[in-house]
Amino acid sequence: MSKSNRFKSGRALLLSAVILAIVLGAWHLYVMSDRGPAANMDPEYAKLMGATAKGASAMPSPFDVGSAIFGHFADPFYDAGPNDKGIGIQLGWSLFRVLTGFGLAALVAIPLGFVIGMFPLFQRALDPFIQMLKPVSPLAWMPLALYTIKDSGTSAIFVIFICSIWPMLINTAFGVAGVRREWVNVARTLEVSRLRTAFTVILPAAAPTILTGMRISIGIAWLVIVAAEMLVGGTGIGYFVWNEWNNLSITGVISAIFFIGAVGMLLDLALGRAAKAVAYAE
Repeated sequence: MSKSNRFKSGRALLLSAVILAIVLGAWHLYVMSDRGPAANMDPEYAKLMGATAKGASAMPSPFDVGSAIFGHFADPFYDAGPNDKGIGIQLGWSLFRVLTGFGLAALVAIPLGFVIGMFPLFQRALDPFIQMLKPVSPLAWMPLALYTIKDSGTSAIFVIFICSIWPMLINTAFGVAGVRREWVNVARTLEVSRLRTAFTVILPAAAPTILTGMRISIGIAWLVIVAAEMLVGGTGIGYFVWNEWNNLSITGVISAIFFIGAVGMLLDLALGRAAKAVAYAE
């Protein structure tokens, strides 16, 4: 990295730190002020939520949330029963479902996207089905999945499969169709087979677009799994959020939001790095 790029990265990091400090400071001041939500809260409800009689906010402070997050890191894999598992176990189950559904979607979407991109006839034939199914909310499939599969975990994987397939399929078809014709024509001139052309010419050229579709898909999948697990229960970060709310633990809910965001960011960074690795300069 050049000196100029390091300087720009350092300034961006400093600005991020300042923004974080402002947000945390405003949050802390809001919690400590009399304008917090407990000030106008029904006394019995305020007592239930943990607010004091003096009107302090039921919203936890940044220090409370930080302490809860540290507590989760201290013992992330404990198992004290069906409704009391460590954050590591919860995230592990959610990641397993997301990566399984995402992987199955990739096995279907990428080959099918190649066919659609290479053969306009298939694109015209399949486009009405894609345009009709793509806008359907993934969670709308959940009742049908539960009815047919009769297993909540597998149903959640099916929902992830459904929501992951469309960005990968569309981006793969777009990337394949956008490969320079002269490159394909050179392969034909050299009498390279269609299969070999697909792997040695089209795939490397379309790889950045395909990885972009995968990056979009993994973000949507991680978003959907939280809602799906709230519906079906069991073990997972979505169920953890819902269980914390049922226990009236706002601190637990905010801590879970932190972990959801952190894992989502890591997944996006991983596929972002992969997309940069396969990018090429035209």
